[in-house]
Amino acid sequence: MTGPRSTEVRRQDALYRLGHDVDAWVATTDTDTGAPRLTPLSFLWHDESLLFSTVTASPTGRNLAANPSVQAGIGQTRDVVLVRGTVEVLTTVSEPLGDTFAAKTGFDPRTLTDPYTYFRLHPGSIQVWREEDELAGRWVMRGGVWV
Repeated sequence: MTGPRSTEVRRQDALYRLGHDVDAWVATTDTDTGAPRLTPLSFLWHDESLLFSTVTASPTGRNLAANPSVQAGIGQTRDVVLVRGTVEVLTTVSEPLGDTFAAKTGFDPRTLTDPYTYFRLHPGSIQVWREEDELAGRWVMRGGVWV
């Protein structure tokens, strides 16, 4: 075992995962019932935020639109990036951003029959760890600022 990674190495590892991974587990809350919902969504890391898209009328789409507090988990349990923040509902995206999202995720919500909405997750905090020895230094972002 080599020991825990430094904060800077974890930050770089997180940025790599954010830029290269395609899917995240997104945790939302139903504001009417308080019921949690965990949904896999494809994402694009763009301008220091995560961009998701899902069917507007789906439970996840409704939750994201109604309750801006969201958490997303990216990676494996032994190499995780947890992003917690606030969601912004985007009624449209620019053509270049939509094209970039489609190229990264492998699907283009703009071409589908059901109405899709884009959601931008602005990180307030990011945690990164692999093993128990990294729990103490897991915060690489707090208050929206990289540590």
